[in-house]
Amino acid sequence: MSIRNPGATACRRKFLKYFPKGFSDETYLSWERDYKWESHERWEEALGQPEFRRLLREGAFAEIAARAVRVEQRSRHSMIFSFEKMALRDATKSEEGARRFAEGLYVFLHGAGGAARRFERWVDTVDALPRKQTRVLTWPLVTVFGFIAQPDRHIFLKPNVTRTAARAYGFDFRYKSRPDWDTYSNFLQFADTIRRDQSDLKPRDMIDLQSFMWVQGSDEYPDK
Repeated sequence: MSIRNPGATACRRKFLKYFPKGFSDETYLSWERDYKWESHERWEEALGQPEFRRLLREGAFAEIAARAVRVEQRSRHSMIFSFEKMALRDATKSEEGARRFAEGLYVFLHGAGGAARRFERWVDTVDALPRKQTRVLTWPLVTVFGFIAQPDRHIFLKPNVTRTAARAYGFDFRYKSRPDWDTYSNFLQFADTIRRDQSDLKPRDMIDLQSFMWVQGSDEYPDK
């Protein structure tokens, strides 16, 4: 496939050095994709939309928060840091904190309105959660549950890895440390660019696109 951007070509070359068969490579599936997809399947079982809605109607806010945290924790490779998990657990210990989290997450995933409005409301929800010591409003916490629940639509943002990957790819990633729609929508544009440039490798969803970025920006994958 012909790609004009030399950065994109170099990133493709690096990805294929690790995974010669691309997104269908058995090592890729084992190292990157399978455990993320398994997290999505656990989410569907624990908090698929009908079950999520039922729990909300029953006012089981603490149960919703506990299930969300448990799904992420059971991942073979956790996507958020331990201090972020602790901050979220602290934030949802109270009934009010659990209610805000549960209702806000449902609206983000399944509510009415455009993507920008739902994302900004979700950021406001996370920002308003009770805080003890560690801040709750981080990019990984804001994006991890959307990524697990709806990998066809949402992507997970690890700031340092993503910025490194964007530089390597030659994409102008306009990052701001405080989560907002402008940065997230720009991140989605980065994912769409990779999807288009690497279309012959047949990326299935945001799991594949996020994994491609991870290979470019993570210390787990040094340049060969």
